[in-house]
Amino acid sequence: MGSEGTERKLRLLCLHGFRTSADIIKKQLTGKWHQSVLHRLDLVYVDAPFPCQGKSDVEGIFDPPYYEWFQFNKEFTEYQNFDECLDYIEDCMIKHGPFDGLLGFSQVYLFSSRASVSLISELGVALTKVPKLKVVVIIGGAKFRNPSIVEKAYSSPIQCPSVHFLGDEDFLKPYGTELLESFIDPLVIRHPKGHTIPRFDEKGLDSMISFLEMIQKDVKEEKQEIGLNNTS
Repeated sequence: MGSEGTERKLRLLCLHGFRTSADIIKKQLTGKWHQSVLHRLDLVYVDAPFPCQGKSDVEGIFDPPYYEWFQFNKEFTEYQNFDECLDYIEDCMIKHGPFDGLLGFSQVYLFSSRASVSLISELGVALTKVPKLKVVVIIGGAKFRNPSIVEKAYSSPIQCPSVHFLGDEDFLKPYGTELLESFIDPLVIRHPKGHTIPRFDEKGLDSMISFLEMIQKDVKEEKQEIGLNNTS
């Protein structure tokens, strides 16, 4: 395992799961993730733009209020308020940024909407007012099913560095595995649990720390290069 260095923390916008909240994902991450990982991250949490329009799966476990990013049909092929969701995320990145990347947990059966936001950002379809993402952390993610979004988001390999958490018992595991095909050299951290934010085992912790150290180094070198170009 790498030693904790003095590199600048990676600033990530954290986007919670379906019908939960910023406070809930904060409790989940800080309660489960090892401090050697959290110490390398500057995590900013925001609530989704729409109040929960139905029952939340975390009722009785976490207190309300609950929020959702957008709405969808039971086949998960048609979405409502999707463009408004993207605009909201972009506004959050402008207001609270700059950010190095996104961290997101799945929005129910469908996918990690945050993962696909990263994909679309890579292709310049959305998030055009903020810098290109340097990293994306996907927990329990999967692909979009809407044909028009699929055509734009997955038409070419995604070069954005990514880490994907896949649970052995997660009902979205087959779709999360499918999502890996859209990324170039993704890091995959597997765990024995279901659709949840997992704790790290020793192998996963070592992999995550090495990944974060690599991204921190890349970000530092990029800033130094920009500084040299500005002085030349």
